Amino acid sequence: MAEFNSLEEARAFFEQDRYATENGIVLDALGPEGSVCSVELTDRHRNAEGGVMGGVMLTLVDFAFAAAASNVHRPTVAQQISISFLSSPRGVRLTAKASCRKDGRTSCVYNVDVSDDLGRDIAQAVVTGFKL
Repeated sequence: MAEFNSLEEARAFFEQDRYATENGIVLDALGPEGSVCSVELTDRHRNAEGGVMGGVMLTLVDFAFAAAASNVHRPTVAQQISISFLSSPRGVRLTAKASCRKDGRTSCVYNVDVSDDLGRDIAQAVVTGFKL
């Protein structure tokens, strides 16, 4: 199965990704160039020190990858994720932009960049996907 017919169709499909969606992650844009996903940060996303949990950013990266890769080949699953945390978020919203670096026969590689609403680079990730 290939591309979603619309953003609404993709959103309906990913409503079943309950861990991400119940934690506020949304699919903002989807096209042949990749995906854009975001999350509004609340107290539920914070650790004991008051910072944003790394798992929030990792989940956002994974969700952005899943949307972009699934728009090319469904199903595709994350096989490996390498994430570098660059800065602590200072804003109230994180945005992840996923773009395909390599689309092979059985695997793919995506770059995912995370920034906050103040324009700060928060994390960058490389995701290797496996096409089922």
